[in-house]
Order: sequence, then structure tokens, then C-alpha cells
Amino acid sequence: MKIRIAALLWVIAAGAAIVSSGADAKKLYEVVHGWPRLPEGYAFGKVSGIGVDSHNHVFVFHRGEPPVMCFEGATGKLVMSWGAGQVKEAHGLAVDREDNVWLTDISLHQVLKFSHDGKLLMTVGVREEPGLDGSHFNKPTDVAVAPSGDFFVSDGYGNSRVAKFSADGQFISDFGHKGSGPGEFNTPHGIALDDAGRIYVADRANARVQIFDPNGMYITEWKSEDIGRPWDIYPGPDGLFYIMDGGDMKPAPPDRGRVILVDRDGKKLDEFGSFGSYDGQFYWGHALAVSKSGEVYATDVHLGMRAQKFVRAAKGK
Repeated sequence: MKIRIAALLWVIAAGAAIVSSGADAKKLYEVVHGWPRLPEGYAFGKVSGIGVDSHNHVFVFHRGEPPVMCFEGATGKLVMSWGAGQVKEAHGLAVDREDNVWLTDISLHQVLKFSHDGKLLMTVGVREEPGLDGSHFNKPTDVAVAPSGDFFVSDGYGNSRVAKFSADGQFISDFGHKGSGPGEFNTPHGIALDDAGRIYVADRANARVQIFDPNGMYITEWKSEDIGRPWDIYPGPDGLFYIMDGGDMKPAPPDRGRVILVDRDGKKLDEFGSFGSYDGQFYWGHALAVSKSGEVYATDVHLGMRAQKFVRAAKGK
């Protein structure tokens, strides 16, 4: 009897430890309720892209009018909005070092560069004409801009490649094609650069992150249950990489929705979030960005149709 009671107490204690550990993991970051502050009577469309500028302004890209909305990171107050009539189907958004805003449109098959306040500066790709060459895209998904101004486009839904362009929009090279081997892609959905110029591609349908040198030569991949199915990747100011695991798009739950933190070797360090449509959850989490001070901003492209802000939880929670 004493042995059975001791065993029972051990099981209870172990279960409590697991629950406690899970609760602590969920408290790594806390969602900021009520962020952003949308105008009265207004709701987002499907929110596909997000980025943060040097002034902690958060640009949200969604399938509604106007398609680009800019909020104060600290308060969630709407600062400005623009792009009405210039975008057909929103997808990726990136902010470069000069606070220009880059958009990808998967219906126009174009990459659009705007100034901070919405002035169109450059268009790459032929409007509503898909293709596979130096002047055409086929549903491009995301952009990453190097310090030199050169930029990389994950030309994702139709072509499964990465294309490189000079700062003035001239085609330089491309790499990758449809497949599952090293250097091949199946829906390259998000793209990022680290401080050494290495290229990180969220190879969504292959459920991995692939890493290339600045010339597009394959280095390695991160693929495991720990990172799930990466929809986006973002290098944080802390030297870590933030990965949006948008789940497997199952027709019915259960599925996953979470942000994963990994080190430079792709080792998972922590995660936060879960599948669902409540605050702090994701239903097809689509894109993310991290501010200089460490706040995480993330979008929900499907039923959630929202942008959320997460901050580090207070110690002890």
C-alpha cells in the first residue's frame, strides 16, 4: 500500500511539474490586449505582412482598403495609412534600413517599394503577367533587403525560387526550383538575411528553413518537429531567430500556431503561442517581425485576420 501511495504521489508531482513547465513556457511572452487600436467601425482583412521601422512604427499589410496601415508600436495608435488602389492581393512586407516599405503582391506578380509615407519608388515585375525570368515573378511571397540596397525575393507560390536584384531593381541572379532536395523549394514563403549576409528561407511546404551564403550557395537546413512548418523567419536583435510555425493547414483542428526561438545553429530554445483564435493564439500565423527593443509582432492571415503584439513576460509569471 505504501508503495502504491508513493507511486501515486510521484505521478501527481510529475504531472504538476509538467503543467508548471507548460505554463511557464506560455509566459515567455505575453500578448498585449487591445493592440493595435483600429478606427471605430473598421476591421482588418486577412493580415499577411508586418514590419517595424527604426522609429518603432509598425506597418501592417492586409487584404483590405487601405492595404498598408502604420501604428505606433508603443501605443497601437494609428499613425497613417496608404496604398489604396495600388495593391490587389497583399502578401509580404519588409522594412529596410532607410525605413522604406517593400510589398509583394501575389495577384499583380510584383514587388513594390514605397517610401515611409507611401510614395511609390520602384516597381519590379510585369503587372498581372506571371513568368519565370529576370523581369517576371509568379506570386512572389516576401522580400529581404541587404545593407547595400540589393534585395532578394522569395518567388514562392508559382516559381519556387529566390531571385536577387540590385538596389535599382536590375536582375542579378536566381537560384532554386521546385523540389525537396538541398537548394530546392516548395513554396519559399518567407526570407531574411543575417548580419553576415546569409540568406534564410522559410521553405513552407517542405517544412524547413534553408540557409544559403550571400551568393545563393546552399549551406544547411533546419528541419525538425521542434520548428514544425515555418511560414516566416526573422532575425531578432538578440542574435536569435524567430520562426512562425503556421501549422499544417488541416481542415479541422487540432493544429499548431506558435512562434519558436532558435539559436544560430537552429536549436530550439523556447516557444510561445498556441493554435486558436483568442488573444495570444494563431490560426494560420503568417508573418512576424521583431522590434529593436524585442517586442514581437505577428499576423494571422486566416480566420484571425489580425495583428498581435507580444512582450516579454514579467519575471515570476
